[in-house]
Amino acid sequence: MSEEISVADAYSKGRTMFMGLELLVAPGALVPRPETELLGKTAVDALSQLNLPAPRVVDMCCGAGNLACGIAHYVPTARVWASDLTDGCVEVARRNVAHHGMTGRVSVLQGDLFDAFSGLELEGSIDVIVCNPPYISEKRLEGDRAHLTELEPREAFAAGPYGLSIHMRVIKDAPRYLRRGGILLFEVGLGQDRQVMGLLERSKAYDNIRAVTNEAGEGRVVMGYVKAHA
Repeated sequence: MSEEISVADAYSKGRTMFMGLELLVAPGALVPRPETELLGKTAVDALSQLNLPAPRVVDMCCGAGNLACGIAHYVPTARVWASDLTDGCVEVARRNVAHHGMTGRVSVLQGDLFDAFSGLELEGSIDVIVCNPPYISEKRLEGDRAHLTELEPREAFAAGPYGLSIHMRVIKDAPRYLRRGGILLFEVGLGQDRQVMGLLERSKAYDNIRAVTNEAGEGRVVMGYVKAHA
């Protein structure tokens, strides 16, 4: 019950905290969760290790724009493109970008995954893609996780029969946009880390595939590097 209360509380206040930043929230976009900070921190650490003068980042399935804003805040030289499918998410994400004065280097676009970037000629130029996709199976949304859709949009959670439909699509298309050695990072649901690592391995486009664990030792982020000849 505490999760529903915190979501309702965030919506009533119109704001929440994420990676130390105040973010605006509104119905129509998922309220950023504390567990997603692990994905943001892992991305910031990866960008630090790449040590590029002007890294190029994509936030896929951006929701409220929390990862885009968090990464842009902690990596002030980064240029970020964020995308989501729904009007509600795009509107809130754009408000957050403006709220933090980042409109000059964070663009929020609308479309179905990479379709949002059509015509921008980003192919082969992106250093890091972060993606916090929907990852709950349709069956669970009808059952023990049905309460999630009482306050927040169903499309923020639903991800096909196994909860991996978006991961699969992004794994397939990301190598077209990432440069050689570029990094794809996902948030995954509890117990999904091995499945998503397996999907990355089977695609044969990635290496150095690994999971990043939270303080409880649970794999909640999975990452892989695009091979030179992907």
